[in-house]
Amino acid sequence: MNHLWPRVWNRRQMLRNTAAGFGSVALAALLAEQSRGDGATASNPLAPKAPHFAPKAKRIIFLFMKGGPSHLDTFDPKPMLQRDDGKPLPFAKPRVQFAETGALLASPWKFRRYGESGIAVSELFPNVAQHVDDLCLIHSLHGTNAAHGGALLMLHTGSDTFVRPSMGSWITYGLGTENQNLPGFVTICPTLAHGGVRNWGSAFLPAAYQGTPLGNASVPSDQAQVRYIKNDRLTTEVQRTQLDLLAELNGDHLDVSGPDQALEARLDSFELAFRMQTEMPEVQNLAGESRATMQLYGMDDPVTADFGRQCLLARRLAERGVRFVQVTHSDTNVQWDQHSDLKGGHEKNAREVDRPIAGLLSDLKARGLLDDTLVLWGGEFGRTPTAQGKNGRDHNPEGFTMWLAGGGVKPGYRHGATDDYGYYAVEDKVHIHDLHATLLHLLGLNHEALTYRYAGRDFRLTDVAGRVVTEVMG
Repeated sequence: MNHLWPRVWNRRQMLRNTAAGFGSVALAALLAEQSRGDGATASNPLAPKAPHFAPKAKRIIFLFMKGGPSHLDTFDPKPMLQRDDGKPLPFAKPRVQFAETGALLASPWKFRRYGESGIAVSELFPNVAQHVDDLCLIHSLHGTNAAHGGALLMLHTGSDTFVRPSMGSWITYGLGTENQNLPGFVTICPTLAHGGVRNWGSAFLPAAYQGTPLGNASVPSDQAQVRYIKNDRLTTEVQRTQLDLLAELNGDHLDVSGPDQALEARLDSFELAFRMQTEMPEVQNLAGESRATMQLYGMDDPVTADFGRQCLLARRLAERGVRFVQVTHSDTNVQWDQHSDLKGGHEKNAREVDRPIAGLLSDLKARGLLDDTLVLWGGEFGRTPTAQGKNGRDHNPEGFTMWLAGGGVKPGYRHGATDDYGYYAVEDKVHIHDLHATLLHLLGLNHEALTYRYAGRDFRLTDVAGRVVTEVMG
C-alpha cells in the first residue's frame, strides 16, 4: 500500500482525498432528480406518484393459491359434469396438454347458493361463501401455458418465457408507495419453485420496485421475518453517519461516471433498510391485535393459524400504505396440484385458507379498507373436468376462475363462462393480459401508457395485448 495513504481516515480526510466535495454531491443529486421526470427522485424512487386518472383502488392484496385450484370444485359448478360422470368428454381436448386424462370426473362436493346474489359456492368454502355478495367472479380466465413454471410467470409477469418485471413491481413503479418506511411491494411466504424470485422480481426495472419477501413457502409464517431488521452492534445515529458518508462518496463517483442503475439501486436499498428498522418490527408484532381479531383470522386453530397470520400481516401492511401485498398459500408437498386424491388434497387446502380469507374480507370491510383495497384470489390455472388416474385432475389453462373483491369491482357479480363441462372459456373470455390491464385500470393506470424503455423498446406488463374488462367494474 502507498505509505502516503493512511489506513484510517477521518471524515474530512476522506472527502478531501477522494475529491468528494459537498458541492459535487449536491449537484449529482440535483441532476439525477431532474433526469427522472416521473415523480420519483434518485433519493426517493418510491415516492407517491399521481395515477393517470382517478383510481377506484389504492392498493392490491393478492391471495395466491399455488398449484392451481379446481374451478369445477370451488366456484364454477357444472351440473352436466355431475350427470355425465365417467363418460368420455364429448368434444376434443386441447392440442397441447400437460398429461393424459381419461373420462369425465364429477365433483365430490355439493354447491349451494348464497347471499342476495344467489351465487353458488362449493361446500369447500363455507366461510368465504358468506361474503359472496362482495365477490366479483371471473369464470372465463384463460392462459397460454399448461406447466406450473410458465403459468406462474405469465400470471405474475405477463410473460411465460422472458425475464420480465412482476405486476407488483410494475404497480409500484407506476404509483410509488404511501409509506416511505416500508417497501412498496411485499410478498409473504412466497414459493421458491416454478420461477421463484422472478415472480416477485423487478427484472429490468430499478431494483427499488422488486418485492421484499417475508420468509418463503417452506418457513412457517410465525418465523417469516425481514432478515437483519435489527442491528445490535451499531446505534441508529452511527448507522445514519455511515450511510451519509457512503452516499457522499458514491455521489461523487456517479458525478464522474454517469448514471449507474445498479449502484443507485443498491444505495436506495440501504436507505430503505435503514428506515424499515423503525416500522417493520411493529408491523410484524401482532401483540396489539385483539383476541377477537386473532380469532377472526383463525389464529386460535393450528389448521388455519399459519395462513391466518399471513392474511393478518397483509391487512397490517396494506393499512400502512404498502401498495402491493401478496400472500401465497403453498407447502412443500402437493399445494393445490391434485393430480391424484383430489378430495383429500383440496379439502386440506380449503380448511387452511377458507376461514382466514373470510376473516380478511370481514376485517377490511369493518375498517373501511375494502372500498379502496382490491383483493384478488386465484391460482396459475384451473383443473381438467377429465380424470387423471382414478381421482385427480390435470392442469387446465384453457378456462378457470379467479375472483376480485372491493376496489371498485361489481359486488355479487359473475363474469364470463366456461363450457358445460368447464374445460374451455367460451363466453366473455378474459386472458391473463386482460386481467392485468383491468387491475392497472382499477388503480388508475393506463396499461398502454405504463411503459419502461429497455434494450431499445418500450416494455409494459401487458406486452402488446390486453383489454380492460370494464364489465366487472362497479
